[in-house]
Amino acid sequence: MVGNRPQFIKSAPVSAALREAGIEEVGLHTGQHWDRDLSDVFYEELGLPEPRHRLDLHTADAEQMRPAIAAALAEERPDWTLVYGDTNSTLAGAEAADDAGIPVAHVEAGLRSGDLSMPEERNRITVDATAALLLCPDEGSRETLHAEGVPGRIDVVGDVMRDALDLFLPIALRTPPPYQKPYAALTLHRAANTEPGQLRRIVAEVNATGWTFVFPVHPRTRHVLDEHGIPLAENVQPVAPLGYLEMLALVAGAERVVTDSGGLQKEAYWLGVPCVTLRPSTEWVDTVRVGANTLVDPADPRELAATIARAQFPADAPPLYGDGAAAQRVAASLAAHA
Repeated sequence: MVGNRPQFIKSAPVSAALREAGIEEVGLHTGQHWDRDLSDVFYEELGLPEPRHRLDLHTADAEQMRPAIAAALAEERPDWTLVYGDTNSTLAGAEAADDAGIPVAHVEAGLRSGDLSMPEERNRITVDATAALLLCPDEGSRETLHAEGVPGRIDVVGDVMRDALDLFLPIALRTPPPYQKPYAALTLHRAANTEPGQLRRIVAEVNATGWTFVFPVHPRTRHVLDEHGIPLAENVQPVAPLGYLEMLALVAGAERVVTDSGGLQKEAYWLGVPCVTLRPSTEWVDTVRVGANTLVDPADPRELAATIARAQFPADAPPLYGDGAAAQRVAASLAAHA
């Protein structure tokens, strides 16, 4: 079950692994991301199987998603409901499956930022408390779940986004991004950061850094920029949302990544690019611990320029979040516990 951009990416290697294992997958797309640049383009370029159920709900409201998801589950009666990450689609799918008595398997279980003001953090905790199978990216996530006393079975499988990167990076690098180097890659989309006052503060600091930014603009962010007349300086180059392959190439060629995305923090790490995260906390705490990622509180981003300037990728950075075989472990775990 998927609903937004990161979930399409995560599902690509898992779908392939399920087919290889002889496990039938019935796809459901909630429609949380419905814009073509955030949805259909990923199905096309990643070769995802067309979902049997396209709900086309055009909403991020979990309560509005639940009845339609429940109807699809009642029709299919699957052995598992497989959900990814921490979005409202994840929550709606897990709750609908739990109501129907269908076991939930949660990919990326056990991640915590410690910030309960983030809806994603509350979604993670709720889904993990109901999941029968918790598929963790690392041992730290397993320890978190043990400490919380969740009732489900816990398996450490690694990070399926690493699988996707290993699979698609060689393809992405065949077409270099059409941007003059050096540049930094910038993304902003989280609800707190697209509140008009906060977005204005962030953009003002970005404009003042002197760095050249390539800025794929999320539709929600574009709406706030336009509606509230928030100007981008000449050093900030806005572009339409990018497909996964284009985004991989953009990050691989960047001097820095400045983002509020969870997935980009990891991709920057795997690609060896220093990252600055415009959030007060992160679920990917190890990237900060080893010095590859630095947090800047977007409520007071005055340190942004200095942080970008001194950001470096550590020469002794250890491997984090798996080895590229997580999808096969997900398939094996589902088969073993069916």
